[in-house]
Amino acid sequence: MNKSAKTAGSSEAGQRRRATSYDVAELAGVSQSAVSRVFQQGASASKEMRDRVMAAANKLGYRPNAIARGLITQRSNMVAVVISQQTNLYYPEFLVQLTQRFSEHGIRVLLFALEHEGDIEQMLEHVLQYRVDGLVTAAMLTPHQFRTIENAGVPVVLYNRTFPDTVANSVRCDHTEGERWLIGKLHEAGHRRFAIVTGPEDSAVSTERTRGALERLEELGVREVPIVHGDYSSASGRAAFADIMDNLGHAPDAVVAANDAMAIGCIDAAREDYGLDVPGGVSIVGFDGVGPARFAAYDVTTVRQPVGRMTEAAVAMLIDRIGNPSISAEQRVFSGERIRGSSARFKEPGDG
Repeated sequence: MNKSAKTAGSSEAGQRRRATSYDVAELAGVSQSAVSRVFQQGASASKEMRDRVMAAANKLGYRPNAIARGLITQRSNMVAVVISQQTNLYYPEFLVQLTQRFSEHGIRVLLFALEHEGDIEQMLEHVLQYRVDGLVTAAMLTPHQFRTIENAGVPVVLYNRTFPDTVANSVRCDHTEGERWLIGKLHEAGHRRFAIVTGPEDSAVSTERTRGALERLEELGVREVPIVHGDYSSASGRAAFADIMDNLGHAPDAVVAANDAMAIGCIDAAREDYGLDVPGGVSIVGFDGVGPARFAAYDVTTVRQPVGRMTEAAVAMLIDRIGNPSISAEQRVFSGERIRGSSARFKEPGDG
């Protein structure tokens, strides 16, 4: 075969017509609607029909065009998920479960990661250009941003966030309740000198947790509580503990960290940098209930977020509103699981 013949053959192969659902139907000996049912998630199709259609599709190299289907149905079958990179360790679990739940409904997830929650303004235009059917955001929106998304006809579910003065769909853990329990048990056990390691200043979750802790301390008559910012990492927790020691000149009775990773960093600093016993010399608590917090070396006293239940609620809430945008807004609040680890001294039942 000469060079020109090879070139012509390659060109012909590259321009080969893609198989259509009608080609598959003809080869399988079924109707075109039967082929559509086989490839439509949740549609009714017998095993015998499914096997025949898939055999024909594989032989012809056919797969349905999801983009073309979206043009017909006016649905992209995609939802956007927005998170911050400066986030808690439990978010990988949240993302895995969220992706699995949406996949069960034939919906794919587009992930948008922000370096900081405050960067969401620049991201929104990109999100809307993908014509997503809905949005789950674990980064805080302003009321103006929220209205922009609503005006685009995209239903929104806030994950672990809420608007104080705007009605919006939201799913969140009761951070205030969790912090009140932690502070109450520490105070009951005799702790009087507290310090707080909070998260990034633009983190809505950290703000709510810190506010809940301070309000409970105020009720108990504990004031002048030093607050040090971290970035949710264990390294920042370790650095924050050093700042607390420098500011106070001694160890506080208890350190309340806004998440488990920073609590772990505080424990490492207390033990390794200052030779303190935990919890004998200082009690340290966290929030979230992530896997590393359960390691025997840390065994953090914490509040675990019910990620599975929260994720299921977020997915159901968004899918309902994609199907029926007129459904009124809903807010669901979940109590966290209280985990009493060995990183903090609590009063034992029966103690005087």
